[in-house]
Formats: sequence, structure tokens, C-alpha cells
Amino acid sequence: MEFEFGAAADALRGRLRTLVEQHVPADFLGACTDDPRDLETAQAFCRVLAGDGLLTLAWPAEYGGRGGSVWEQTVMREEMWAHHEPRGAQYMGVNWVGPAIMKHGTAEQRARLLPRIAAGEVIWCQGFSEPDAGSDLPALRTAATRAPGGGWRISGQKCWTSYAEMAQWCFLLARTGGRGTRGITVFLLPVDSPGITVRPIRSMLGPHHLNEVFLDDVAVDDSAVLGEVNGGWTVVRDVLAYERVGIARYARCERLLQMAPEVLADVWDDVPENLVTRWATALLETRGVRLLAYKVLQAQMKGDTEPAVVAAYRSAATLLDQDVAEVLMDLLGSAAVGPADPARPAARFAAAVEDHWRYAQAATIASGTLEMQRNLIGRTLARHG
Repeated sequence: MEFEFGAAADALRGRLRTLVEQHVPADFLGACTDDPRDLETAQAFCRVLAGDGLLTLAWPAEYGGRGGSVWEQTVMREEMWAHHEPRGAQYMGVNWVGPAIMKHGTAEQRARLLPRIAAGEVIWCQGFSEPDAGSDLPALRTAATRAPGGGWRISGQKCWTSYAEMAQWCFLLARTGGRGTRGITVFLLPVDSPGITVRPIRSMLGPHHLNEVFLDDVAVDDSAVLGEVNGGWTVVRDVLAYERVGIARYARCERLLQMAPEVLADVWDDVPENLVTRWATALLETRGVRLLAYKVLQAQMKGDTEPAVVAAYRSAATLLDQDVAEVLMDLLGSAAVGPADPARPAARFAAAVEDHWRYAQAATIASGTLEMQRNLIGRTLARHG
């Protein structure tokens, strides 16, 4: 397999870095902070990308994209995550909500919902996990029942719902019958629908990341159903595959590791030898995870992706997040970076490392726990002998 992306992708990478430098403050650490200006920065940057045809560059032209290659989309993922995701929560709509609607939606749903995602005008959240159905997602109990006059009534509770407080739309799973993976249906509904209550869950990740969502007899019509009634698990399988390769975690790890010797240049010679060795090893590990991600993407292009391969990548990427976070924090502990002044590169680097460390603590839990990924890998190995 050839891992050179080509001149077009290299030019795209340069263009994205220029746009980030021009439109994103140097001390930006994501949209989900206590400062509302960070969300405003992300939303404005999405409009810049959309105006340049870059926000949905890999989407087909008929849906507002540029028909870019998988590798161009990979460049986008890498550069955005490396720079603390200046698209904010838009990656969710771009990476998997939009593609799921393209594949499973009606013509009306595609015409109504996709243009707003492509324009960067709408934020989506994911109504999957529940108090007793996190890693065991098929155990969900939020129920959608047929209403006497037509449509559906939805009641239940979701938790750990990222971006729900800032989102306008929710990609919701509800039980419409059966057990386990049977009888699950996907609903697309506005978060401001009567009967929906969002309660933030405060955490070290900052506002917007974790929320509870309560649904009390929420009325929706049949146009809210994505795909087949009771056939939602088919959609979910696609969504999880999109989601688990959609975040290029290795890119931020590599960027921060590469920044360390330059930012800490004045004290780098004083860093203990064993810590320098750990730094170099971590950098090599990021390259390995990057290549594993490319292998998964290549398999997806051929249509023969084995879920266990995706799970292996997901496991490797999240463990890398945590390993790199520990190395970077130890590097900071061995160096005097000075006061927390955002005008100083060393102070900005320290803030970025601390931010990465906090996110890494949740890496092996979010989007499917490490244990669930390992179970999937184990079942696959047992099935193939």
C-alpha cells in the first residue's frame, strides 16, 4: 500500500493550516469551554470552511460536497484534530450523521437536513447511551410508541450526550419493539421539541461535553424516522464504523510530541535520558497508529472492513492518547514553563498538554469502552479459529 497522499492532498494540508492560522486564535483549545467566544470561533470557522467548499469536501457534489477522496478527508480529519478541532461539534454532522442520512434517508430528509450540515449551520448530538445502556447499547429502554392519531410518542432518558446543550438536532435511538438489536429505530428530532429537557453534567472536560437528555412524551411524525422502523441497528452499525475512524487522535498526539523539543528548547538538554527515550518511543507509536488508521480506510474503500479491525484501531488510538498524555505531562514536570500567559508559546503548550491529558482520561470509555472493543476482537479471533 502506498501512503503518499499526492500533491492535491499536500496542497489541501497547507491550505487548512493557513486557514487555521488566519481564523483560529493561537490559544484555542476547543469549542466546549467556559468562554462562549470559543464556540463562536468554531461556528465562524465552519462558515469559512463551508464557503471554501471544505467543510464537506468528501461529500458528493449533489449534497453540497466536492467529491473529494477518502485521503483528502483524512487530511481534513488530521489537521482539524491536531489543532484542537476548530470545527467544534460539526465533525459529528459531517463525519457520520450526514453520511448516514445520505445512505438511509428519504429524498425529503436529504433535501431538508443535508444542506444545513454542509453550510455549517447546525450542530447535532447523539442520543445513544442511557443509564443502563452504555457499552451494552442494545439494552436501551427509551421507548417510541405509535400515537393514536399517527406518528410517535417518545419517552425515556439519555446520558453522556455530548453537545446536547448547544445542539439543534439529535440523532436518537429508541425501542419500537422486540429485544436486543431487534426493534430499535433511529429518529431525527429537533432538540427544542416540546418534552425534551437537557441537563448539563459538569465534568473536568468542560461544559457541553456531557449532558442528560430527558424525553417526556415527545411527539414526532413518521418523517422523523431514519431508515426502517425496527431496523435501526443496520444504521447504527454504519454510524459506529464512521465514528470510530472519524477522529484522528494520533494527529494531535504527534503534533504535541513534535512541539515539545522546540517549545522546551531552553531546558530540553536537561530532560532525563529515560524521559527522552519515552518521548521518542511515543512518537514512533503515533506513526504505527497512523498506519493502522490508513489500513482501516483502505479496507473501507474496498468494502471489506472487518469490525474487529476497526476495534483494533480504536483500541490502539485511545491507549496512545493516554500514553502520550503521560509522557507530555512528565516532560512538563521536568521543565519550568513559567507563568500561564497565553502570549508565551511555552505557556500555550502547557495548556494544550493539560487539555489533552484531561480528554485522554475518557478516551478508553467514550464511543465504546476498551473492554467492549477487546470483546469484539476476541469473538472475531475465536470465530476464525
